Amino acid sequence: PFTPEIPAEIAESVSLFSVLRKKDWIFFHPYESFDVVVRFLKESAEDPNVQSIKICLYRIGKNPEIIRQLMRAKENGKAVSVLMELRAKFDEVNNIAVARELEKIGVHVVYGPVNLKVHSKLLQVVRLEKDHLVRYTHMSSGNYNENTAKQYSDISFMTSDPEIGEDVGELFNALTGYFGPRSYSRLLVAPLTLKSTLIEMIRREAEHKKDGRKAYIAMKANGLIDADIIAELYKASMAGVKIDLNIRGLCCLRPGIKGISDNITVTSIVDRFLEHARIYYFANDGDPKMYLGSSDLMPRNLIARVEVLFPIRDPDMMASIRDNILNICLQDNVKARVLKSDGSYVLKKRKSGEKKLRSQQWFRENIGAWHA
Repeated sequence: PFTPEIPAEIAESVSLFSVLRKKDWIFFHPYESFDVVVRFLKESAEDPNVQSIKICLYRIGKNPEIIRQLMRAKENGKAVSVLMELRAKFDEVNNIAVARELEKIGVHVVYGPVNLKVHSKLLQVVRLEKDHLVRYTHMSSGNYNENTAKQYSDISFMTSDPEIGEDVGELFNALTGYFGPRSYSRLLVAPLTLKSTLIEMIRREAEHKKDGRKAYIAMKANGLIDADIIAELYKASMAGVKIDLNIRGLCCLRPGIKGISDNITVTSIVDRFLEHARIYYFANDGDPKMYLGSSDLMPRNLIARVEVLFPIRDPDMMASIRDNILNICLQDNVKARVLKSDGSYVLKKRKSGEKKLRSQQWFRENIGAWHA
């Protein structure tokens, strides 16, 4: 049996709002409890200073506490807006039923832009503090689903950063109105800027390497099948950039091909929890960039869905995620399988004298190591 934990600073706090005013937080589920997200909604529903709550829902499960808290917030006079994705495969009937229940009590329910599935995981609370409004934002790689949060490995992020808050507020406005061309200062949003920006960052690493500067790419995702992204990774490899990929599912890139992908490694981890987090890291000659979020490297994510990747801007937090989540996954030598150039997978072999490292076990034994 395994019991998820809540960081002591969070568990002992009187108010999450006061905690988030001081600094940003990441939570690595299921090692850390999803209850912190439920608590965030509970506090928001009861707090007299909270003006509005907006959330994107994709897979919510049966009888979710999240929905009860949204209803409670509406009963308490908050402006509650829910974007309910009705095309979440296998969850269509449940989502329609929940949407109707929310509409009955006056929640503003919308269904997103036509021809685009909304896969983003976004929650924003607007709170009146003294004489101004403050946006508190939660974003994640995983759904607002208390059941799968115990089985899927996901990273979620809470912040009161005004620039990210403004971007998320603007995106909610777009999703509840006209989803046309808009600019976002911090977020990468598909199908608008996400793919082109990732390609730009891959190309920049290649240029760094060609000019003798520090370059490195590491990515963790569920799938890599987009031909354009793969082509750019090949080009970066041919330029000499070392690239480490942790792709749990489908991967159409072939590593280890002489002269093309010699510098690329691909591993896949299948263990007790479903690997579901997405991390994109670029060394950028000493000015590293890191994005987390809901999007995989597949055409359906990059072109046919509304997806969001958000930046980790705090250098200490970025280094902690890199060293204590991303690199641990890349170093797994117990449950990791290595993709070969012929498309086959083999168990990763340990070098002579190398200690066993099972990433999910390491995370269970070192809960909170990723907190800067």
